[in-house]
Order: sequence, then C-alpha cells, then structure tokens
Amino acid sequence: MKKISRRAPSSISSNNMNKDIVSLEGMEFYAFHGFYDEEREKGNEFVVDVHVTTDFTIASEHDDLDGTVNYETIYTIAKEEMAIPTKLLERVAQRILERLFEAFNEVSAVEISVAKKNPPIGGQVKQSRITMIRHK
Repeated sequence: MKKISRRAPSSISSNNMNKDIVSLEGMEFYAFHGFYDEEREKGNEFVVDVHVTTDFTIASEHDDLDGTVNYETIYTIAKEEMAIPTKLLERVAQRILERLFEAFNEVSAVEISVAKKNPPIGGQVKQSRITMIRHK
C-alpha cells in the first residue's frame, strides 16, 4: 500500500498556494445573544455561515478526509459557541474563528457571518448580520 504524503508538493510555494473553500451556510440556532438583558433571557433565531479557506490537494488526489476540513467539526464548533449567551455577535464570531484556526492547521482564512432574525430595533427588519474575515 502506497503511503500518502501529508505535505503539499514542493512545487507549490506559499505565494501560489491553492485556495479551496469549505462552506456551511444557513446553520440555524436558537440562542440567547443580545446587548439587552431581555434578549439574553428571551432568545432569538440566528443564522451562521462559515467559509473556510484551505488546500484540497490531498483530499482531491487521494479521496482522504484528512486532506480537507471536516464540515461536521465546523458545525459542532459553531453549535457549541452559539450555546454560550453573549452580548455581541462579534464576540460569538470571534470565538468560532479562534476555534476553527485551532482545530485545523491547514486553514489559511475564515469568513463567518452571524445574523439575528427580527432584531428588536423598533421596526420591521428581516435580520441584522455581522461578517468577519480573518487570515492566518
């Protein structure tokens, strides 16, 4: 059996690294985030989208999950962090970003959006959304 190399081919330098993306879109959670006490007591519906930049070379050449980012892990991290009541969506997103970079060494960038459905702002608004993009 041929051993699979876990390193990118030497012909690939950091300047021309492949940029492949694993995305989970529309993850829905009922959570207790908000600046006001009532929001953290009552809760609301939230939608999370995550896009993780990596390199699919090993996965695409060897049909090996170890060569990509497991989206089940992305979901688990998002679910765990969304379960922690937080005042600001920016803080929730930052925690998810940090955990994704810790979980996947091969990730070079993460884009995350967290949206709150029907935010309590005194008018009809479908959702409020924050987006963060971070590079390793």
